[in-house]
Amino acid sequence: MGVLNVTPDSFSDGSRYSEPSAAIDAAKKMVDDGVDLIDIGGESTKPGSQPVSVDEQIRRTLPVIEGICNATLPVTLSIDTTKARVGQMALDSGASVLNDISAGLDDAEMIPLAARRGVPIVLMHMRGTPANMASLASYADVVTEVTRFLLDRASVATVAGVRTEHILFDPGIGFAKGFEHNMQLLRRLGEFANLGYPLLVGTSRKRFIGTITGETDPADRLMGTAATVAWSVANGAGVVRVHDVEQMNKVVKVIRAIMDVPRDTPAQPMGVRPI
Repeated sequence: MGVLNVTPDSFSDGSRYSEPSAAIDAAKKMVDDGVDLIDIGGESTKPGSQPVSVDEQIRRTLPVIEGICNATLPVTLSIDTTKARVGQMALDSGASVLNDISAGLDDAEMIPLAARRGVPIVLMHMRGTPANMASLASYADVVTEVTRFLLDRASVATVAGVRTEHILFDPGIGFAKGFEHNMQLLRRLGEFANLGYPLLVGTSRKRFIGTITGETDPADRLMGTAATVAWSVANGAGVVRVHDVEQMNKVVKVIRAIMDVPRDTPAQPMGVRPI
C-alpha cells in the first residue's frame, strides 16, 4: 500500500502532492514501482495535528481519485478518512477500500457504509485523536489491549453486515503508542496475524525508527523502514503501508522468497481487488 497524502502538513511528504496533477503523477510512479493499493488521505494524522473539515477533505481527495481512475491505472484505491461522507464520496469516485484510523468510532456511519457498499475496511487501534493521542499512551499490556479493541470493533462491523473477509486489522503503530509500546507490538505481530483477519502494518518513516537510528528527517529513515517492513511481512502482515514503494517492493519480494511464498501468490488480502 503506497501512501499518497494530499495535505499541506503531512509529517513526511509536506505539501508535495497538494496539487492534483502532482498527486496523480506520484500515483503513476507508484504503479510503475509495483504498488498494489494506494491510500489517499486529505487530513494529516501526525501527532498533534488538527482535524480537517469534511468539505476540505473532499476538495483535496476527490480530484486525485477521479484523476487516477480516469488514467485507468491498474491499482486499488483506498480513502484514508474517519468521516463517512468523505468515504462515500471517495467510493462514488472510484475508491474501493475504507481506511479508518478510528475503527468507526469517530463517525457512527462509517461501518454501516462499508457494509452497505460491500467494501473492505481497515480498522485501526488508536486512543483519542491525533491532536491528543500522545498523552493517552498508557497500557498495562499494549498487545492484549490492542487485540481486545480490534476484536471488539470487528464484532461491531460483523453485526453491522461487513463480511469477515472484508475486515483488516491495523495495530496502529505510533498512534497513542510510546517507543516501547511500538516495540512490543512489532515483536508480537504474529499474535495479530493469528486473529483471523488480514493484518495491515504501517511503520514507514515513523518517529520510533528515528529514535533508534538517530535520524530526525523522516525521509532519511529508508533503511530502518526496510527492516520493519521485512519483519512485518515475515510475521504475517498481508499489507504494508509505505512511502517508498520502489524500495519496499524489493524488500517484500526478497522476504517472500526467503519465506518460500510462490511468486504468483497475491500479496493483497481477500476482498481487495484492483479497480
